[in-house]
Amino acid sequence: MKRDYISKLDSERRLTDRFPIENDLRYELLVAKSSRTGNGRTLNMSSGGMLFTTESRLPPGERVEISVEWPAQLNENCALTLVALGKIVRSQGQTAAIRIERYDFRTRAVVTLAKSA
Repeated sequence: MKRDYISKLDSERRLTDRFPIENDLRYELLVAKSSRTGNGRTLNMSSGGMLFTTESRLPPGERVEISVEWPAQLNENCALTLVALGKIVRSQGQTAAIRIERYDFRTRAVVTLAKSA
């Protein structure tokens, strides 16, 4: 029985449920020699990972920081950004998946235009 349980875990890649959340994002590869940035869109995410679109193929194994425009607001008037740090575990064409190592919510400045008199 224990062996069946272990083999089931080996065959399942995700330990947490993913949700079909689609939001704009910005990514930055954290490579020592140079950084590469781009824009994309989340396809699904969980507390443990994220699948997203990219402008070009990203190299598996590299670390990446992703900033996602979060749909909910703090106190109904303060925009939030989810900032996640993780490792690229899969990449094919213009999609990539990361395993999230840590994440944080940050407040996002809102620009208001002055009314002209």
